[in-house]
Amino acid sequence: MSDQVVELKPKNGRPRKTEFTRLTKKQHDFVDLVCTKEGQLTLREIAEQSGYANSGSHTRAYELLNPRLNPHVVAAVKRKRDELNAKFSVDFGKHVRDLQKLRDAAVANNAWSAAVMAERLRGQAAGLYVSKSEIRVGSIDSMSRSDVEAALADLKKKMGEKIIEGSAVDAGSDTVEGNPDGPEGDGPGDSPDSD
Repeated sequence: MSDQVVELKPKNGRPRKTEFTRLTKKQHDFVDLVCTKEGQLTLREIAEQSGYANSGSHTRAYELLNPRLNPHVVAAVKRKRDELNAKFSVDFGKHVRDLQKLRDAAVANNAWSAAVMAERLRGQAAGLYVSKSEIRVGSIDSMSRSDVEAALADLKKKMGEKIIEGSAVDAGSDTVEGNPDGPEGDGPGDSPDSD
């Protein structure tokens, strides 16, 4: 019995799709549009532009991007996206070369400000220019009273000038410190109406 050969019957129907199955023209167009227009068009619109019928375009878009149903289309989308990422990636050499091309084109057109800007950006990319910025965090509201007093004492010391100290006047008060009659020139005898 062990010498018996069991024959397997071939299955009827279509062969199972794999990652290596060839794309049809519509599927190829769908892959191109998904990779270039996704986010601008809906998947339904992409399927319609690829040639699928309007009535079933939503279902076709779902089926085409389902890895169980169409692994070859999903693999083609991944390959195309990887290809586009490599094509449009930014690296130092490519960036500096493109800026040099822009600078040369600007010089040829006598666009001097654009040429200078492109050259400056090339220098920044190469690290020739250092951009310094100081970020101050916090404010006087977040300081304690003793910190504020210490900061004021430090400022007095740095300024080297005499800082006038006095008491605050209420905003609703008509008197100014040192002049009980009011602001200068507006005393009872200085009124313009009293002439």
